[in-house]
Amino acid sequence: MSAAPGNPPPQAPQAAGLDLAAMRQNYTLAELCEQQAPAEPATLFDAWLQQAVQAQLHEPNAMTLATVGSDLRPSARVVLLKGHDARGLVWFTNYRSRKGQELAGNPQAALLFHWGPLQRSVRIEGVVEQIADEDSASYFDSRPLASRIGALASEQSQPVASRQALDAAVARIEAEIAASGQAPQRPPFWGGYRLRPSYWEFWQGRSGRLHDRIAYLRPAQGDGAAAAWQRQRLAP
Repeated sequence: MSAAPGNPPPQAPQAAGLDLAAMRQNYTLAELCEQQAPAEPATLFDAWLQQAVQAQLHEPNAMTLATVGSDLRPSARVVLLKGHDARGLVWFTNYRSRKGQELAGNPQAALLFHWGPLQRSVRIEGVVEQIADEDSASYFDSRPLASRIGALASEQSQPVASRQALDAAVARIEAEIAASGQAPQRPPFWGGYRLRPSYWEFWQGRSGRLHDRIAYLRPAQGDGAAAAWQRQRLAP
């Protein structure tokens, strides 16, 4: 809506005491040119992830997972990358959660890594699949006991009466484990997902908002074989 003649234009709402419109910084740490971008995007991702770890960033494996429900409403949340290889990127969660239900109906998803101190981000799109049960069980068994109990006690994304009710569910499971003397087993509703990338985009902040963006696309082939990645620069 435009301002009436003679009236000042409307201002964006501000949080109390914050001038959000004035918040900006210049990005000058690095550049990303085509010569630095290898033929395989996973190679560049691995190098950037290692640099984020070496820089001792807080949870460098944290990534935003975006999904879309049957009502076409998007949702996003932060999950932790727990593995990646030539097949894709892996994380673990409750299959009955909102993200699990949305992925069951629409396996197309996107991931976003943002490493602010390095002025970098990576965006990945692709199709998601559940990993093998034995791989999910192996990871579940490697988790701290409290985390395994939490996975059993929490009906993720469902309403819960109170924190006390959740704590009571944990106490009940702890008592059952103590009585049986056996370690908790992975429940069938909990396990891993893998996103198989069809698109990667690497972003490196640059001065004057003329950022470097290098994208990798893999066109679909009729015979089902994996095509070679096509690399291109995008306007910032």
